[in-house]
Amino acid sequence: MRLIRGAACATAVLCAVFRAPLNAQQPAPPSAESEALRVFLDCQNFFCDFDHFRREIPFVNWVRDRRDAQVHILGTSQRTGGGGREFTLTFIGAGSFSGKADTLKYVSRNTDTEAEVRDGQVRALKLGLMRYVALTPAAERIRISYTAPSAQAPAGPVEDPWDYWVFRTSVGGSVNGESRQRGLSVNGSLSASRITEQLKITLRLSGRYSRSEFELDSANTFVSTQRDINTDGLLAVSMGNHWSSGVLASVRSLTRLNQDLAVEMGPAVEFNIFPYGESTRRQLTIMYSAGFSHFRYEEETIFDKTEETLPRHRLQISAEARQPWGSLNASLEGSQFLHDLARHQVSLFGGAQVRLFRGLSLNLFGSVARIKDQLYLSKAGVSPEEILVRRRQLGTDYRYFANLGFSYTFGSRFNNVVNPRMNIGGGEVIIFF
Repeated sequence: MRLIRGAACATAVLCAVFRAPLNAQQPAPPSAESEALRVFLDCQNFFCDFDHFRREIPFVNWVRDRRDAQVHILGTSQRTGGGGREFTLTFIGAGSFSGKADTLKYVSRNTDTEAEVRDGQVRALKLGLMRYVALTPAAERIRISYTAPSAQAPAGPVEDPWDYWVFRTSVGGSVNGESRQRGLSVNGSLSASRITEQLKITLRLSGRYSRSEFELDSANTFVSTQRDINTDGLLAVSMGNHWSSGVLASVRSLTRLNQDLAVEMGPAVEFNIFPYGESTRRQLTIMYSAGFSHFRYEEETIFDKTEETLPRHRLQISAEARQPWGSLNASLEGSQFLHDLARHQVSLFGGAQVRLFRGLSLNLFGSVARIKDQLYLSKAGVSPEEILVRRRQLGTDYRYFANLGFSYTFGSRFNNVVNPRMNIGGGEVIIFF
């Protein structure tokens, strides 16, 4: 009887928590002071290409905090029986739209490419937003397609006390252990950015410290410590639809590369074959930078150096495309020390997801590099223990990595039912009394 009473109490509590209001109040007319609807997008368990959404849906004001929004879009997804995904978009009104809610679903096929899935999500978002936009002054400019103002201004008045600055910080750590080995790791990061159409400023600081102990035998214990600190800065100025210029800077401290301090700085220029406004669908960029590199080493190098400052330049060509047939990205980068042109590195990276024909997809990614610029190698050499725990970088002339895979799906094309029963690894709540 106690178990039955406990189960009844638990059921009553859960019903009270999840019960939806039966009588929703009619929303008051939105204020005419702000023409554009304020929207917060909350993708819970799938990736949202926010840059693409902002470009494709320019008639709302996107906000970063749900408390600033008039409409909160809650997005979730589940895998369908046919291998696709069902995306559920719940539109929750707030403020003057309180009590007005809608739910739309979009189901992708297992053969859809990334571009097709994104386009389907955009269509669902536009449809769901219409009932809210219709009650704002912006509705007068809504047609089958939307034409942004010629000045490329936001869709409504913007009052930002932070002047477009965004700050992020994180801290974390982990511990692990067994009878004869143990380790700990701590990490943290801090970033600040200010991004507008004309100016882009990004500053990032991240650090990680790790310590591992290995009991080799009853009398010997090997201890490995690593410290990685990275600071990067970028100042980029728009020079039209195809050109950008700016300054790149970085400060590092990496145990693996024998660098107690590494400082690099210099100007850069970039040309995009396609307009930057199409970057979420395709881009082909060429970037060149030149400057100086200053190194202070933890141990004397094989070139008898403990500190040096050298001129260096880089050239990078990058391509990216997201089309109905699939997606691909590739990058070719070369760098060279100008005091000795033989000290250089050339690397190529590429990845592709291509739908060869209905049901058959190719997934490919990999990289290869020619390495002739390892000025940091320690003269003292590397111990066998340091090799095993990868504490120090070994001398090498090349590096490569490749992954290739095919996937083929066949059978019924009409299987959009979502059935989450008895999913292995799914979350559950168990209440004991």
